Amino acid sequence: MSEYINISGIKKRYKKKEVLKGIDLKAGKGEIIGIIGNNGSGKSTLLSILAGALAADSGVFECGGSNLLTDPKTRRKTVGYVPQGNALMEELSAMDNLLLWAEKKDIERELENGVLAMLGIDSFIKTTVSKMSGGMKKRLSIGCTVVGHPDVLLLDEPCAALDIVCKDSIYDYFRQYVGDGGTILMATHELYEIGLCNRCVLLKDGVFTDYVYDGDAHRLAALM
Repeated sequence: MSEYINISGIKKRYKKKEVLKGIDLKAGKGEIIGIIGNNGSGKSTLLSILAGALAADSGVFECGGSNLLTDPKTRRKTVGYVPQGNALMEELSAMDNLLLWAEKKDIERELENGVLAMLGIDSFIKTTVSKMSGGMKKRLSIGCTVVGHPDVLLLDEPCAALDIVCKDSIYDYFRQYVGDGGTILMATHELYEIGLCNRCVLLKDGVFTDYVYDGDAHRLAALM
């Protein structure tokens, strides 16, 4: 598979602690790359850097020939980011939140027969975020991120604490997304999500090592 993403030499230090010591990763179109590691290992820090929410001390994030760490305009068009927390506007409806990210005609098309329909957002499109369940909020967060059809998704624990029905609809979308040539970098602790990945990398002591999940959860826990 041809290389589409090249992450090289990303470092990040907080005062005396060097969280990321030189992150290197390559990925192709149509791949889901799992990023695994203990809490506090730097997974969220890395994804925040790649999304442009946090500055790296050094390194590059090349995608399609552009360094997205120094080209925010291209990054906004190319990358979608779903953080762990809820970034939605609580006082607005699902539709009003989506309108912050896309044109109404595009949203309506996706609600009728597209990603928003696949995520089931059409069923609560008029609901205010403050009245939504956790699963609805997560699906809407993903919907706001993907409605513009970015080439790359950065996902930080996308389905943590969700019920099986919510997870299934989100996983179905992930499969379709990479089937259409998208690339996903996903920080996760979920064994099922690890099984969805084409390959995984283990973040430990500030660097990546390749990891092949063989279904042995105890072996994985020992490595972390």
